[in-house]
Amino acid sequence: MKRLLWPVLALVALLLLNLVFTPAFFSLRLQDGHLYGSLVDILRNGAPTLLIALGMTLVIATRGIDLSVGAVGGGYAVLPIAILISLVVLGAVALVTRRTALGMLIEAVGVNPEASRLAGVRSRTIIWTVYVFCALCAGIAGLMIASNVDAADANNAGLWSEMDAILAVVIGGTSLAGGRYSLTGTLIGALVIQTLTTTVYTIGVPPETTLVFKAAVVIVVCLLQAPRLTRALRRSTGPTAPAPAPIPPKPQEAGAR
Repeated sequence: MKRLLWPVLALVALLLLNLVFTPAFFSLRLQDGHLYGSLVDILRNGAPTLLIALGMTLVIATRGIDLSVGAVGGGYAVLPIAILISLVVLGAVALVTRRTALGMLIEAVGVNPEASRLAGVRSRTIIWTVYVFCALCAGIAGLMIASNVDAADANNAGLWSEMDAILAVVIGGTSLAGGRYSLTGTLIGALVIQTLTTTVYTIGVPPETTLVFKAAVVIVVCLLQAPRLTRALRRSTGPTAPAPAPIPPKPQEAGAR
């Protein structure tokens, strides 16, 4: 839960910032049987990012990364059913990886692929499976945008969506070194990314600035998760053990002296 504290605080801060610039930011209205509002837009537009990030979570958990998801079909879908699809996939992945041994095997492969192979785990099969699942998620996200605009642009439709997916995963606490992952964190990370994008448009910041921010966050997270830097920070910030107090001599020893 401690790993999710900062992502949750970042999400709350972004929502409150939007509320400052747009007092009606939290308002919802029902029209023709559909909900409308800024919060609904964040959920709807963030659904493809969440879908891609779910597949990316399992890939990164096995100590890998998939940069092809943008070309496969990331993007956004203005469609309400996208929210339901993403939540259903999230529930299915959580059920399969947390209620069966698959999640433990994925983490084992991510911690040490060679050791897991020697222990009898089919590392290659697991790695191949998570990459296929990641591609499937990216393909579904591509169908969302294609069905929304009745067209497809393979060059621009999913541009930079791989960065959004990776950023959502690492913000959620999944280790880039593999082994440790959090599906709940990925959900929060995807919401943070989409809320950040909404905030940029709300306060009038040039959209190109978000790319710089996202790239900087990825670099910082990579550095913070680097084993050497982590050990150095622990040594520098850890409590210094007090020097042991001298042991007083026993009365017999004192008299002999």
